[in-house]
Amino acid sequence: MSGPPGSELAPTPRLATPPPPLATPPIMVTPPGESLPSPPPRLSVPRVIGVSCLLPASWHFSISPMGCPRIFNTTLRQIVVIGILAAAVSLLYYSLVVIRNKYGRASRDKRFHRYLARVTDTEATDTNNPNLNYGIVVDCGSSGSRIFVYCWPRHNGNPHDLLDIKQMRDKNRKPVVMKIKPGISEFANTPEKVSDYIFPLLRFAAEHVPRAKHKETPLYILCTAGMRILPERSQKAILEDLVTDIPVHFDFLFSDSHAEVISGKQEGVYAWIGINFVLGRFEHTDDEDEAIVEVHIPGSENKEAIFRKRTVGILDMGGVSTQIAYEVPKTEEVAKNLLAEFNLGCDAHQTEHVYRVYVATFLGFGGNAARQRYENSVFSSTVLKNGLLGRQTGMTSDSPYLDPCLPVDAQDEIHQNGQTMYLRGTGDFNLCRELIQPFMNKTNETQTSLNGVYQPAVHFQNSEFYGFSEFYYSTEDVLRMGGDYNAAKFIKAAKDYCATKWSVLRERFDRGLYASHADLHRLKYQCFKSAWVYEVFHSGFSFPASYSNLKTALQVYDKEVQWTLGAILYRTRFLPLRDIQQENFRGSHSHWRSFSFVYNHYLFFVCFLIVLLSILLYLLRLRRIHRRMLRNSSSPSLWMEEGLPPQKISAAL
Repeated sequence: MSGPPGSELAPTPRLATPPPPLATPPIMVTPPGESLPSPPPRLSVPRVIGVSCLLPASWHFSISPMGCPRIFNTTLRQIVVIGILAAAVSLLYYSLVVIRNKYGRASRDKRFHRYLARVTDTEATDTNNPNLNYGIVVDCGSSGSRIFVYCWPRHNGNPHDLLDIKQMRDKNRKPVVMKIKPGISEFANTPEKVSDYIFPLLRFAAEHVPRAKHKETPLYILCTAGMRILPERSQKAILEDLVTDIPVHFDFLFSDSHAEVISGKQEGVYAWIGINFVLGRFEHTDDEDEAIVEVHIPGSENKEAIFRKRTVGILDMGGVSTQIAYEVPKTEEVAKNLLAEFNLGCDAHQTEHVYRVYVATFLGFGGNAARQRYENSVFSSTVLKNGLLGRQTGMTSDSPYLDPCLPVDAQDEIHQNGQTMYLRGTGDFNLCRELIQPFMNKTNETQTSLNGVYQPAVHFQNSEFYGFSEFYYSTEDVLRMGGDYNAAKFIKAAKDYCATKWSVLRERFDRGLYASHADLHRLKYQCFKSAWVYEVFHSGFSFPASYSNLKTALQVYDKEVQWTLGAILYRTRFLPLRDIQQENFRGSHSHWRSFSFVYNHYLFFVCFLIVLLSILLYLLRLRRIHRRMLRNSSSPSLWMEEGLPPQKISAAL
């Protein structure tokens, strides 16, 4: 295309198919004195967009709105807006559907893995696995000592997760546990024999823990109520013998601080940690089916509240003491001696696993200690009455003391101060409850429990408790009612048992109708302990008779839940930090690769949007260039229509 002399035209883009030539209107000459006729309407030039950038020559093409559908016949600005909106809608759809499905599937997978973990917990421990770690806890109780062996894999590297501690199982899938009698407190006068007493337990553990793991396996010897009642001098002598002799014969990771007499408060906290860990209440979840609570962490007033699973409370009645523990809110003011604040996380700066737990322990309120207190009271009161009234009640087998807390016709003896008192049971459950109520030592003050100790309010409608040890034995061993507790059914079963003759109970025992570990001692004192457990729970701790959220248990998910599990979890809580630091030291690049792999879908969509916007902006630039070309190319035609030299047109304008 050529123009008048002196005009310069911008080069037109090369098109795959050249457009048809534009029709040139004829030049009209007007006679003098006549006005110029109005110019004919200017022909519209189709707008053609050529796309040839960054493409091979064979791919060059043009886009003309004349041949496009109406929906495409619009401005490029609108196309850009529509494209951005479409991309945004696509990204929103991806976020709502794809990501939701991903996390929903992850949640389902997590629940499945949790169920699978419960099943595999009953499998034999693979001692050939070099990534397994081990830990040993010896529970030195009042009636005997038991050793527990635990194991756990390497930490997953997430500082928010706890160690996955499980009880070790032997080749026969049985828990690695061993018990010996008597209690360690029996060696108060001969502390030099304590090591010989406990060595069978340690040899048992050494046979199950792989030899290569002994030096890195922590050993904890923790003594409870039986040792707490001894003088401090006797306690130190027993512990000194253990600390001196054990390292000589065993290679376990054992230091002076690993052997101690724990307080009732510690024992209660460990029991609370153990049951909540087994139930998975320390895991964080977004599952709507899980019961969650809003928790304000102490010392973090400026931070938002944390939503996590609701924990359960525990009731644990041993032979000597009884403990109660449950989580309390930040707004509840509790004395420091009754409150435990601790962080189960491996990092002190992380507050997801900070808990505030009310813990109270009551020495002398265990099942055996309560029976001893009751017998002492019966003996002293009967001797006093005999002296005042001149009777010989209980002093001979022919005139025994009638004890309502023993089964009908069951016989027993009390030995004190060289005297013997003979008892015979009458099996009156209600009268037994009346006789033992004064032993609760309740006061008239509100919000108090056993011994008048303060007890924060329990939200009975939104709470859940688990009862262990005597709470389970009293409901299951003989009455066969372990599990969900029902006060009315328990009272009826206890009354029927107490009113049954001792000869009938012995016959049932010989026929094996009771639990395998139930013995004659359990049969004889079941009536008393049933009444004691009932009164402690309802009168002492003030739980209503209608309370239905108590479960008595020995095992949860086929695992025996003991406070020793909470102890090993609490005392090894910093081990994940060591694993995390080692993992970070091995290579931070692997962490970045994992990060990029997890979030690559976000990067893909960002890159897609950038490319899309770049293409649209480039098309807009081509459109502007094409407009300028058309405007410049139409100037000579206009000059010829007017019949004037082009240089004069500009001057006239």
